[in-house]
Amino acid sequence: MEITDIKIRKIITEGRLRAVVSITVDHMLAVHDIKVVQGDERLFIAMPSRKDENGIFRDIVHPILPESRKMIEESILDAYQKHLALAEVEAQETEAAQKTEAAPEA
Repeated sequence: MEITDIKIRKIITEGRLRAVVSITVDHMLAVHDIKVVQGDERLFIAMPSRKDENGIFRDIVHPILPESRKMIEESILDAYQKHLALAEVEAQETEAAQKTEAAPEA
C-alpha cells in the first residue's frame, strides 16, 4: 500500500483539532475527513467516524495492522508539518514585502 497523495483540506488554530486531511491510496482510493488532533503528549490522527444510534463514535474506515496505522500517521503528520512550515515561510515573505513597500524611499 502506498499513499500517493495527501491534501491538507483545512487548518484549525483553536482547540485540539489541528487539521482535516484527505489521502489517496495507490491512486485508487480516497479517504476524506482524517483529523489531525493535538493530544496531551503528541499529535495523532483520528480516522473518519460517525456516531451510531447509541451515541458512540465508530470509525468508518481504519487500518487493520498497527504498522499500517503508523505509516499512515507518519505520512500525514509529516505532510502537516511541511504545510505549516511552508505557510510560515510564505507569511514571512509577505510581511517582508509589505515592509519593503511601506518603507519611504531615500
